[in-house]
Amino acid sequence: MKHFLVEITYTRPFEEIAPVVSQHRAFLQQGYDCGWLLMSGPMHPRTGGIVIARAENEEQLRDYFARDPYALNQMAIYRFVEFDPVKYQPFLEMWITKS
Repeated sequence: MKHFLVEITYTRPFEEIAPVVSQHRAFLQQGYDCGWLLMSGPMHPRTGGIVIARAENEEQLRDYFARDPYALNQMAIYRFVEFDPVKYQPFLEMWITKS
């Protein structure tokens, strides 16, 4: 598995994003359920969010996020940064090394 930081940047004012947040979080839950997502949350100020994820490759992750309600409603853009987690807390061992 490859590891990614996903930066979500809103392309509309947060007042327009707010009604879709619960749908976005329900969508993210699918990623948690399949073991792709480790953590996620909003940036401060509320200009977007950050997701720590893993997938077989970037294309697979891009395909997943293309179904995000933010993407479907043209409310955000996504930046995918692949990284190698060489240092991490021991309790993350299984998530990091599991394929």
